[in-house]
Amino acid sequence: MATQSNNYLLGLWDHEEVFLHAIEHIRHDGIEIYETLTPFPVHGLETALGYRDTRLHTAGFLFGATGTTFALSIMSWVMTTNYPLNFGGKPNWPLPSFIPITFEMTVLFAAVGMVLTYCVRNKLFPGYIPRIFDKRTTDDRFALVFDIEGKSEADVEQLKAVLSGQGAVEVKKRIFSENE
Repeated sequence: MATQSNNYLLGLWDHEEVFLHAIEHIRHDGIEIYETLTPFPVHGLETALGYRDTRLHTAGFLFGATGTTFALSIMSWVMTTNYPLNFGGKPNWPLPSFIPITFEMTVLFAAVGMVLTYCVRNKLFPGYIPRIFDKRTTDDRFALVFDIEGKSEADVEQLKAVLSGQGAVEVKKRIFSENE
């Protein structure tokens, strides 16, 4: 398992437009942003950060296909091999009667699978304690976090100057202990 860094530089903004403009300039300068924290969803943030579209819909399709396959396989096996019954001369494999259960299993597998995928991908599992960089990011501040582990003091000072030049109202270091 990769070890997590403990030294970070945090830049705080008080307005979302200035924040988005700063992200564009910082990325243009080739500086790697470790984390972005906002008190509410910011329109255009994913584009400014250069994120690709999510693949959660692909996972949903695969989970749904698994549910469809599971439902049809179990019902087919039960009706034709395990416990075949003759219901008034109807066929042993009555596909139209499988449709409601197949649909429900498809939806169930897709929904549960996507929720679990989302939770694992975003580390939202029970017992995980997230690092709190600044409590004001849940109230009124926008933050950019930079990993400064192993960087020289000159590089950190240069990054501080860039953040201040891009309108950061506060720039500070955040050092976590091993058990935080």
